[in-house]
Amino acid sequence: MSKPTQSFRIAIADDEPDVRQFFQEVLPLLGHEVVGVASTGRQLVEQCRATRPDLVITDIKMPDMDGIDAAIEVNRDRSVPVILVTAHHEAELLARAASDHVMAYLSKPAKPIDLQAAINLAMLRFDHFQALRQETASLRQALEDRKVIERAKGAVMKRLGVDEEEAFSRLRRLASNHNRKLIDVAHQVVNAEEVFRLLDRC
Repeated sequence: MSKPTQSFRIAIADDEPDVRQFFQEVLPLLGHEVVGVASTGRQLVEQCRATRPDLVITDIKMPDMDGIDAAIEVNRDRSVPVILVTAHHEAELLARAASDHVMAYLSKPAKPIDLQAAINLAMLRFDHFQALRQETASLRQALEDRKVIERAKGAVMKRLGVDEEEAFSRLRRLASNHNRKLIDVAHQVVNAEEVFRLLDRC
């Protein structure tokens, strides 16, 4: 049995002892480390908080908390990719799982070759998911920064009676002279302008 090029720390959960044993035996042979073994959803959540695994492999239907709810709870603490292992294919269950960090599915009875393929797919999708989320956050921040800088330019234009180009140039010079980021200077200008507005009303 060939080992993968990358090893992951994995937490597993299933209410069937035979399935848990399968994962405990096969995952190390595939080059991975089993850092948590649970028979219920709540046990899985507790173990994930304690061990911080790279990946979670869980059954759907388990006592006290199903695998989907457990995956949601685990991902409230930190983002972790999840593989669902199940013999059930109800549309409602799959719909619930679609948006909760479930990156791959594995049908029972699982085979080692299918298990490794699911791990590869889950980690690849998770990497793409994280990159997209970071890109979206960066874009959102860039738009927010631009709004603040535009407001700062407007304040400088009004206070100093200069045009837009000169206002922007002065903001940049101020940031450069004090070795600060343009956005930090812009925030200061906007805050100062708000203070002046309040003073004008007094």
